[in-house]
Amino acid sequence: MQTAVGRLLAGYLRLVKRTNRFTVDPPDLFARLDAEAPYICALWHGQHFMIPLGKRPQDRYAVLISRHGDGGINAAACESFGIRPIRASGGQPSKMHKRGGVYGLREMLRALAGGDSVTLTADVPKTARVAGLGIVTLARLSGRPIIPAAVVTSRRLTLANWDRTSIGLPFGRGVVAVGEPIRVAADADAGALEAARARLERALDDVHARAYALVGGHDPGAALRPQERAA
Repeated sequence: MQTAVGRLLAGYLRLVKRTNRFTVDPPDLFARLDAEAPYICALWHGQHFMIPLGKRPQDRYAVLISRHGDGGINAAACESFGIRPIRASGGQPSKMHKRGGVYGLREMLRALAGGDSVTLTADVPKTARVAGLGIVTLARLSGRPIIPAAVVTSRRLTLANWDRTSIGLPFGRGVVAVGEPIRVAADADAGALEAARARLERALDDVHARAYALVGGHDPGAALRPQERAA
């Protein structure tokens, strides 16, 4: 059932892509990505339905998808776009022995070593807009840069859930936006990893704000930002 729903979702997303006038920001976005490939594409959780719209046919991607909940739907939709799903969970390195986290980390490292870029959410389930250490640990171990990204449409449905999931609607304008690469040294200690994690949070907030502004809107997930960081 989830596979069937996932394929329907992929068909719908193709309709959204065909009927929206997409631009990229910065204008040389794809040239920048090609120069950095393979890379780690980071997004906030609410973007997990939208990110396939930023893929070109020639791009090689794997994506980390949870083994639980609607993960089967997302996996089937991604496969329809030629994106290989890695069914596991990210999060904190100290918890990677749970929920297939070690397997997921190993498979993401293998994908990057083989030339595939890897997409994953920076925030962990139920803790929106707070980046975990898992993604910066992946960058440290792989030596590959993290690219903060957002895909936004002017007409969209925003769910009133924990991550303000965004689902694009047809017949509008769209933007694929990325921020500057974030690199993590192989010898990064705990302090350097925390600094990279905080830098990624700010970069993801910035790229989402920029993308929404370009389609004449406001980031609905900005209100989820923890008060201590907003201050």
